[in-house]
Amino acid sequence: MKDDDAMTIRQMCEEFGVTARTLRFYESKELLSPIREGQKRLYTNRERARLKLILRGKRFGLDLEKIRQILNLYDMGDKGQTQLIHSLEVARERYVELTQQRDELIQALEELDGLIKWGEREVKARRTKQTTAA
Repeated sequence: MKDDDAMTIRQMCEEFGVTARTLRFYESKELLSPIREGQKRLYTNRERARLKLILRGKRFGLDLEKIRQILNLYDMGDKGQTQLIHSLEVARERYVELTQQRDELIQALEELDGLIKWGEREVKARRTKQTTAA
């Protein structure tokens, strides 16, 4: 591997907007495996691709264990076919979950909006009564 291909921990942090602590945490969870040169960590193209997938998985709300399982399927020797199929299944499941959460959130927002409008009408009506009574 050429030095040009590897990134330092600082470069990874800058490129992906994460902290060094985050990278070390992902390493401790066996999600990343940088090359070690003494205390120095070097991240290959493979590790950069894995970090992109980790961050995407987190954005979709997947837990780290699920992400680790998906990442580890890449090494099955089938050119990523198993990983792709499993990722698609997980994505479909997560899509259904997020859609349900969205629908529940929309319903809660509508109810809250109704409550706010009712409260505003009540405040206005009570002020009107107080003004009329005075």
